[in-house]
Amino acid sequence: MLPVPLLRATLAIGSSALAVTIALATPSLAQTGDTMSRPADAPATVDPAAIAATGTTDMGDAVNPQDEAGQDIVVTGSRIDRAGYDAPTPTIRVTAADLSIGARTNVAAALNDLPQFRATTSPATTGTNTGAGNAPVDLRGLGISRTLVLLDGRRFASDNDLNTIPTILIKSVDVVTGGASAAWGSGAVAGVVNVGIDDRFDGLRLGVQGGISSYKDAGERRFEGAYGTSFAGGRGHVLIGGEYLDNDGVIPKISRPNIGRWATVSDGAGRFVIAPDVGFANAAYGGLILSGVLRGQAFNPDGTLRTFDGGRVSGTNSIGGEGPSNDDISPLVTPQRRYNGLARVSYDVLSDVKATLEVRHSRMYNDYTWFGDHNRGNLTIRSDNAFLPAAVRTRLAAAGQTSFTFGRFNDDFAFSTIDFERKTTQGTFALDGRIGTKLRWSGYYTHGEFQNNIDTPGFILTQNYAQAVDSIISPTTGQPICRVALTNPSTTCVPINLFGQGAPSAAAAAYVTGTPTSRSTQKLDVTGFSLRGEPFALPAGDVSFAVGVEARKEQIDTRVGALDLAKAYTSFSFSPLAGEFTVKEAFGEILVPLVHDTPLLRQLDLNAAARVSDYSTTGSIWSYKVGATNEFFPGFRGRATYSRDIRSASLAELFTQSTTGYNTLTDPQTRQSVYVQNIGGGNVNLRPEKANTLTAGFTYSPPAVPGLNVTADYYDIKIDDVITTIAPQDLVTRCFNGNTDLCSKIDRDAAGTLVRTRSTYVNLSKYMTNGIDAEVSYLLPVSRLGMDGDGRFRFRVLGTWVDGLSTDDGVSQIEYVRSQGYAFGLGVPKWRVNGSVGYEDKVYSATLRARYISPGEYNITQDITNNHIKAYTYFDLQLATRIPVTSGPSLEVYANASNLFDKDPPVGSLYSPYYDVIGRYITVGARVRF
Repeated sequence: MLPVPLLRATLAIGSSALAVTIALATPSLAQTGDTMSRPADAPATVDPAAIAATGTTDMGDAVNPQDEAGQDIVVTGSRIDRAGYDAPTPTIRVTAADLSIGARTNVAAALNDLPQFRATTSPATTGTNTGAGNAPVDLRGLGISRTLVLLDGRRFASDNDLNTIPTILIKSVDVVTGGASAAWGSGAVAGVVNVGIDDRFDGLRLGVQGGISSYKDAGERRFEGAYGTSFAGGRGHVLIGGEYLDNDGVIPKISRPNIGRWATVSDGAGRFVIAPDVGFANAAYGGLILSGVLRGQAFNPDGTLRTFDGGRVSGTNSIGGEGPSNDDISPLVTPQRRYNGLARVSYDVLSDVKATLEVRHSRMYNDYTWFGDHNRGNLTIRSDNAFLPAAVRTRLAAAGQTSFTFGRFNDDFAFSTIDFERKTTQGTFALDGRIGTKLRWSGYYTHGEFQNNIDTPGFILTQNYAQAVDSIISPTTGQPICRVALTNPSTTCVPINLFGQGAPSAAAAAYVTGTPTSRSTQKLDVTGFSLRGEPFALPAGDVSFAVGVEARKEQIDTRVGALDLAKAYTSFSFSPLAGEFTVKEAFGEILVPLVHDTPLLRQLDLNAAARVSDYSTTGSIWSYKVGATNEFFPGFRGRATYSRDIRSASLAELFTQSTTGYNTLTDPQTRQSVYVQNIGGGNVNLRPEKANTLTAGFTYSPPAVPGLNVTADYYDIKIDDVITTIAPQDLVTRCFNGNTDLCSKIDRDAAGTLVRTRSTYVNLSKYMTNGIDAEVSYLLPVSRLGMDGDGRFRFRVLGTWVDGLSTDDGVSQIEYVRSQGYAFGLGVPKWRVNGSVGYEDKVYSATLRARYISPGEYNITQDITNNHIKAYTYFDLQLATRIPVTSGPSLEVYANASNLFDKDPPVGSLYSPYYDVIGRYITVGARVRF
């Protein structure tokens, strides 16, 4: 009997054609081609020409003549590389043309448009943390560490940052939407994203592109080039390509409606509200007096006082009024500058042995305003302060007051910038060969280094600042001095004037601030060998197998500045870290055809795989899968897979440097909204996580309707001992719900106000998700409509329906489906749907795409009065023309419009993983090929 969730999903598919048409997953696809032309174990995908010729993506019944000649393929969801093989694990293919829609800044941004991805880390979510501009991918919202990203079937250095891969060289991306640890190792819990390089490219291609938003910002300039040619009579091939991109980002946050200065605050009646124009209630430009006879008075630039307009105060926030905010200055979308390049040479050293050498290098860098190091009611100013205006000193004396509490927005001396540089260099050597006509072998070694260098000038030095603030008039010179100079005449202390915006001198600012510094290097070494083939046949077909061994070493060494080591900074510093782990693995996979050419069992295949991984940190752990596929009737295939997937903690989770950020949280204990520091970092005591994954579905390509393809798959993933960070808001909520262990990661001051959370990596009990993916696509040549020409229409609808996504910490379970506005949670929409209509011929092409996000809530874990977010649909348009020439280079001119109708995002959607915060974005470009 089917499990209840699977039965429910099956009934949903059968009872609603809509459920079939608006979820995402395509069959595991195969591409014909010479394995000898690829690096070791490089997965391949469907040949678009084969699809156009056969009208189907199911290559099982449309064997290319090259396959019959003994050439081979590799399927991303499997290690089996038999031609025509459809793996039971659902896989989708994204072509270079698909990636170009919207002209995204990198591959990750393009993939995040697809319904099964969540833009957890992107330039729009890293404006105020040390991961600025990173671009990994996150399948199903399960976290970027549970999506294994490969480049031509191999792991690559740089923490899966897809900024490091030249887009111009990408042929396609395969996305395995089910567990694949048995095939590819740790990390493939949610699936695998395999980026394939166009290693047979021949000729010279150059491109230039520019873009700008409807707000006249976020300007972008991109230049790219690729060159490929054969040599030595076709025995060898060389490929080189790269790109340069400069994107200005969006600065500041308040440059967009519904974004900057919105926050969740108390509504005064026991609930919360997402309110506009939220700033600090306990700080002001130029300084704010918070106690005594002058409480509520702020300093003007000339040192005089004014009444501070605090609006409506909610906790430490003000709504309306003049309360300052980092959003007034810091970026909404991280600016990016980068260049990357890849060179590859392959050569047939023997008739049946090919050698491949590849080198890849990238650099991403920038320097921009980050966030401020402010005083929010944590300063005490004495009445004899050297810079205190005489009128203020007189009022204090009259009241018998010797000091007051002070808050200040330090934009004029302690608003930090982040100067970061990330460099990646990786080299790979691979050999591929054949043994007779039945066996293929591959071996490779790769070494990569990823450097992450960060300087953040402008953070306050605790001791220096305290001494500089405590100033007096020198009894001998009559000039301002630090009080410490009375007892230490040799001090270098420079007194600081805090009373009025612009009052601090350059010398004082230099004395009280410093530059947290980090220099981090990660190294990756991987080697592997595999043997694949079809050693014998059964009545139902060839038995295929794959076996292999792999070894991997990962290291990190992070060194920080002397002042960081001394913990000299008040609110931000880096921590030194060093660590490494090694893993040795062995894997095997087999495909056994069981039944062939019988009613309802036209081709029943059984697939099984296992892998043992021995980690130096956590010992040995097994992963495995069992799956089956069957063609029930012509064009209709069923598939199902059950797998045990594993993930051991990564370097980042074990040893990553401490990170610091700030979030506005709602405190369920005090029912107030507060601006809270959050500390992140690694945990060397993490246990490996284990996942059980079930997928079941079908593909249908009816022979009577050439070009039509329908797929649908149910997935159910349950992860134990989950390695994760807990979002700061969830941390506070879980503590309030009774998890006393998590309460130890929360700091409060003497008044009970939240001041700090620590979201380091931990093991939770469970992480669970289930839902349905499906796709309908149709390719229609105009000739079928009785029209002349070689044009064709393309129709595609794909999407994901999520039934559940929840975490369980052993005390409480939190459901995140429909919790889709809060950036620092785990929420996903119930539905995401992409639909596109396109036309192309030899001269013109056009694609109109709609991206639908179902209605939901800003944060389902909170009681917010205006929590609801309506359904959103964005439209993207792409137009291109190829200028025909009889000889010489070919020229293509194109234009893209993303968010065509300039739709504003929901209120409060800062750092949104789903909603467009930039606005309409227009790009134009040209490509020439020689």
